[in-house]
Order: sequence, then C-alpha cells, then structure tokens
Amino acid sequence: MPSIASDTARSFRPPAPIPRAEPLSAIALLRKLRDNPLEAWTRTHFESPVVIARLPFGKVAVISDPRAIELVLLGNAANYRKDMLQRRIVSAGFSNRLLMAEAEQWRSQRRTLAPLFARKTVIGFAPIMLQAAETRAARWAQTGEDETIDVAAEVTRVTLDVLRQTIFSDGLGRDTEDFRDAMRTYFDTIGQIDSFDVLNLPDMIPRLTRWKARPALRFFESAVDSIIARRRERLAAEPDRVERDILTLLLQAQDAETGRGLSEAEVKANIITFIAAGHETTANALACSLFLLSQSPSWSERVAAEAARELGPGMGRARGGAAERLIETRAVAEEEIRLYPPLAAISREAVAPDELAGHTIAAGTTVVVAPYVLHRHRRLWERPDLFDPTRFLPGAREAIDRYVYLPFGAGPRICIGASFALQEATLVLATIMRRFRLEVAPGVTVWPQLRVTLRPRGGLPMRITARGPGRSGTRRRLSLSHQPSART
Repeated sequence: MPSIASDTARSFRPPAPIPRAEPLSAIALLRKLRDNPLEAWTRTHFESPVVIARLPFGKVAVISDPRAIELVLLGNAANYRKDMLQRRIVSAGFSNRLLMAEAEQWRSQRRTLAPLFARKTVIGFAPIMLQAAETRAARWAQTGEDETIDVAAEVTRVTLDVLRQTIFSDGLGRDTEDFRDAMRTYFDTIGQIDSFDVLNLPDMIPRLTRWKARPALRFFESAVDSIIARRRERLAAEPDRVERDILTLLLQAQDAETGRGLSEAEVKANIITFIAAGHETTANALACSLFLLSQSPSWSERVAAEAARELGPGMGRARGGAAERLIETRAVAEEEIRLYPPLAAISREAVAPDELAGHTIAAGTTVVVAPYVLHRHRRLWERPDLFDPTRFLPGAREAIDRYVYLPFGAGPRICIGASFALQEATLVLATIMRRFRLEVAPGVTVWPQLRVTLRPRGGLPMRITARGPGRSGTRRRLSLSHQPSART
C-alpha cells in the first residue's frame, strides 16, 4: 500500500461525495446517473474488491482488484468488448474514431497514430505549452486586485490555444470562443446519461441529449472539414513549407504494417477527439489542481519555488524536457488525477463467462473499472481521501501497483495522449503558480461533477494575487468575472 507523509498538516480532504450506506433504488439511481454519477457509489464499492449487482440495465460487476483489472484490460482483453451503454454515450455522432474503434480498425489506427505521440514529438511541444500559459498569465496580471475569475473557463482557453498550435498551426478558421462554447455544450449534453440508454431502449427512440448535441457536432464537422481541405491544398502546392503539426502528421501517417493511411472520416473523427478530449480533460485537471493548491499553502509554495528554479530567467524554459525537471509539480498533477481522474469509469461487456477475483462473471455482464473508486479504495491506498502529492515523489511513486492507478486507463487501449496531457498540465501549472497565489472566491462551494469527464460543478471562481512585492502592469477590469456558484 503506498505510504503517505506523516505530517497531516500538509494533507486535507478535498470535496467529494460521502459514499452511501445502501444502494439507491432503481428510479433514484437513474436520476443520480443523470445528475452526478459520483454520488451513487456506496461504501461497499470502496471496501470490496468486487461488487456485483443487478441494475435496470442488467448485471454489473464493479472490480477494484488489481489482478482482476489486469485480466480485463490486458490478459484476457479479447473477452471484454466495449459495452453498449458506453458506445451510446461516448460515440454520439462519431463511431470510427480511435476512442471507440474495435478489432482491426482500432489496431490499424493505433499503429498509425502512435508515432504522433512519441516522447520526442511530445517534448517538442513544450515551448508551445509554456508560451500559451505565459500569455494567459500575462492577461491575468492585468486584472484588478479584487477581480474574480472563473479559473475553470480560463484554463480551457489555455488548453485550446495549445491544441490550436499543435494540431492546427495555421489557425482554426473559427473563433476560439466558438470552439470552447461548442465543446462545453457537447460535454454538457452527452454527459447527462440518458435513461433511455440505461434501459437499453432502441436507438430509433429519440434521445434529448442527442438533439442538444447536434449543433455542436455540426460545428465541429464544418470547421474541421474546412481546415482539412485548406491543409490538403497547401500540401499539394507547397509541401516543403507546410508545418509538421499533428494535422499534417495525421494526413501523411501510414500504418507501418499495411502502408495504409487514415481515411478522411478517420482523420476528421480523430481530430475532433483530440480537440474535445485533450482540451477538456487537461483543462479540468488544471482547474482542480489549482483548487487543491489553493487549499494547501505548503504545496502551493513548494510548486512556486520549483517553478522559479526550473522555469525562471536563464533556465532555458523553452528547452525540451522542462516538465521532467518539475518533479514536485508533476506529483501534484498526478495526485489531482488520482482524486479526480479524467476517466471516471472504464466499462466492458463480458463476451464469454470468466472468473475475476474469485467471482464468476457471466457472459453479458457489464464489468466496470472505476478509477474514481479504485483511486480511493480503502484496501489499496493509505488515507485515500486526503490530498498528498508525496505519494508520487521518487521513492514512493515506484511502489504504486500499475493496476491500482489508472487515470488514463491501461493495457493496449491506454489513452494515446496521456504523456501529452500530463506534460501540458505540469508546465501550465508551474507557470501559473510561479506568478500567482489563488484562493476560492467567498461564498463558493466547490463540488466535483461527472459529465463524461470530471469537472468542478458550475466553474471555479477564484481570486488571484501576484507573487512578489507588487502586481505588474496596469489595474483594469477584464470581462472575466463570474458569479460565485455553489453546490446544488
């Protein structure tokens, strides 16, 4: 069991639902799954290695045993396919992207896309990530002393700027705020689990969530179609002068085994996945990390001091490998995604009968690996509900079982952009903390909510203060303020 620092003064319990003593009734469960599935878990889920129950949509087995998880995601992965509920929720609008592809289509796409996220390529994006963070920090430095900003919204602008420069180096062709609004609409709508999907009703019955998401999907499709068309024209006219960003790499990528490139539909669907998932999950991780640091003065100062050492003047902050030097900052980011994992649940359907941790799993059973539960499991972590990044410092990080910590999944289907996301979160977090202290705005109650990804409900209104003897720049009010939000 990974140890935790004995100094409890440096630890605190971040906001999270108290596990229920008893399971919810069927109707109450459907309502909670629609509103916030995090509030449906019981104490048994955080204490037992396997919990099997019959729910309105069939038999479900929630597993938190590391060896059973390894079997489902790696050892016997062929027996566990994407279940229908997950397909209906996540693949709304696009079925041929890497996230939802199966069998040979998935293997071919994975082989083709893997080089795009190789270590050397990801490290090469570090200067872009740092510059995007510096640009946003400079804007923050112009706010008035009593200004309240929605940090959750602000960091989405940073991550979208990073993706704009790494995927589309010659621009989005649309206003970035339109992109941000479309993505928020998309996640807000498909993130509400539809009761019709839970009850496995036929697809011919309209889902309200699908209708609400359609404008956002049409926006993405139109924007990405235009971007791809312009890039193909440039590649044809001036191939030696086109930027080697992810879009170019996607268009030119070939499967090393078959020599096949991606189809137009696959290129478009994967770009939309990179924009939506990469932007949304990293932004949520940043927002929650900044909140956690605002509640832990000791770690706030540690991260700021490390950032000053490693990213300060004369340290060559634009050099590759900057994120690898930010050891304590990265530990904060990893602890944040332990407490608030971007992927709250991985679900599979058993094709044939199996046995997991001594329990018989019948064919057709939905097997759920819930990182949110796994990362807070009483048998696997010491004081699991407390925030303490020392779990991820050298010497302690190595003791964590591979199948106990799964913020990005595991096995062949581990998130292809995990290293990209973690590097970006580390660099942006360090850049912000080097320049500012943050505190939650008065009257605000921060609460985690699951909408496909895990985010602070209602945003994250915070006040920022520049570090050092005084604030730089002029004092002026920006259009960044938001009314404090509270748990409802």
